Amino acid sequence: MPNDQAPSPTIGGAVNDAARFWEPWRLIYNAILIVATLSWFLATWPHFRPLLKMSTFVLLAILAMLANLCYSAAYLLDVPLQLSSLSALWRRRRWALWLAGTAFAVALANYWIADEIYPFVR
Repeated sequence: MPNDQAPSPTIGGAVNDAARFWEPWRLIYNAILIVATLSWFLATWPHFRPLLKMSTFVLLAILAMLANLCYSAAYLLDVPLQLSSLSALWRRRRWALWLAGTAFAVALANYWIADEIYPFVR
């Protein structure tokens, strides 16, 4: 009796597939966040001039690392869904998670700059 089902993916295969999908998009995610941040600096340039010091760049580097750590959380959803019976549907629709996560990251970055940083710059 032939087996009509595709072979079940392994965890290693699912992780490799996830990396092949998510890592190229990480570059675009970071570019979008950089554009959002630079837009604030350029649009309100005289206001942010006092922030141009080394401690600010260290803080920006830490925030960028945290943004990339949050980006990596997609693997926590992607790998189990690839191992589930929904894997075929998930692979066709996971771009929606990327889009929603990127939109959330931009909204969070804008909130952080507008509410936490902008009011306190002297």
